[in-house]
Amino acid sequence: MLLIYTQKITPRTTYIFKHICMRILGLEVGFTSVIEELIAHSGPKISYGKQQMGNELFIQSQGLLTEQGVESIDITVKPWEETVCFFPVSEKSALPFDIFSAGFYLLSRYEEYLPHVKDERGRYPVSESLGYKEKFLQQPVVDVWAYKFKKVLEEHFPSIEFSSKKMNIHPVIKAVEPYAYEQKGIFRSFIGYLSDLLRFKILQVTRRTQVILGVRRDPHNTFKWIINRAKRSKNPLSVFFLLGEAATFKESINTHRQKFKMLIKYVNDYKEVGLLFSMGALDEHQMLKKEKEQLEEITNRNLLSTMGSHYLVNLPDFYRDLVELEVKRDFTMVYKNTVGFRAGTCTPFLFYDLDYEIKTPLIIHPLAMTTLALTDKSDIEINKTIDTVMNSVKRVNGTFSMIFSNTDFSSERDKTWRKIFSEKMFQHE
Repeated sequence: MLLIYTQKITPRTTYIFKHICMRILGLEVGFTSVIEELIAHSGPKISYGKQQMGNELFIQSQGLLTEQGVESIDITVKPWEETVCFFPVSEKSALPFDIFSAGFYLLSRYEEYLPHVKDERGRYPVSESLGYKEKFLQQPVVDVWAYKFKKVLEEHFPSIEFSSKKMNIHPVIKAVEPYAYEQKGIFRSFIGYLSDLLRFKILQVTRRTQVILGVRRDPHNTFKWIINRAKRSKNPLSVFFLLGEAATFKESINTHRQKFKMLIKYVNDYKEVGLLFSMGALDEHQMLKKEKEQLEEITNRNLLSTMGSHYLVNLPDFYRDLVELEVKRDFTMVYKNTVGFRAGTCTPFLFYDLDYEIKTPLIIHPLAMTTLALTDKSDIEINKTIDTVMNSVKRVNGTFSMIFSNTDFSSERDKTWRKIFSEKMFQHE
């Protein structure tokens, strides 16, 4: 165990030290504010604060972890070996930057609490983020810093032990539109036919007719292919279904139909089924609760994982609602059209409520990218981007997750995403 001495043990301090030491490095930690306990401790120990107590390993604090509330902070990002860092400290410190304050700033999404202009969907825009502005978004910097801290600890305490950890791969499927033509109902099918005819899309009309007559498989119903690939692997897979009102008329289906429920049950037999909350539910707690109960009734299991429609995270309200609903983990922490780690880490972390200054039991699952973020790239560029980010995660034994759509694997599209899903998401056994 590593003993951490600090004059004032705050919720912020225990939160970030546990994430870096325990979640990332697999190192047990204890805390004390009693100097005699620091002196008496015979195992690995450090002090964290403004001043060094003696000749112990000292990490200087920038001060963010002893503050409360949210205030605007001037941050200067500088290069540090092969990465970047901010919140510099004096040369007395074993590290040139306060990685714990910097890590807390990113994990708590401190910047998302500060005044900012939201995008058209009400989301926090990537252009406002420090990682995007300073070009470190594609690197899981908190994990990189953690391994630099590990190196310092190993140099000072050769007998220190860390539990072993390996990279995890956890792909995610977002199923907003599980069917292109099926389960649409008479009215929606009629509108679809009319729209195709007015735009002279005769091939679409033919395909729609063939699917409705049952002589052709619905191109969006790719779930059997997905499950066949995934069930051969020990890697987890989460598939998120939308039960509430879809954002567009085209995506809407009757979610009360038995065939749709049977599809959810089929996926749930092999891999995890999660809930994609509708846009309407994100502003209405009772609707959130209703959609959660709907899915639990279909699967006959407690809902563990959720995702917000259009990747909308309205901090802290959305996560507070999930805590109240006893949701275990959320998969919304990603930028829709930009590759990178929104919270600066590739290790699942607990949601810290900055307004109440408490650590909550809700696990935030960081995602590296969506397929939408790679829409305009060539196959070579797509593979290169994914490989680069995956390698950055592998170096720190983190969790690599990206979001696919069931429509990415449609028979009407090329095989790029099928190949990537099969070969990259399930190759590391």
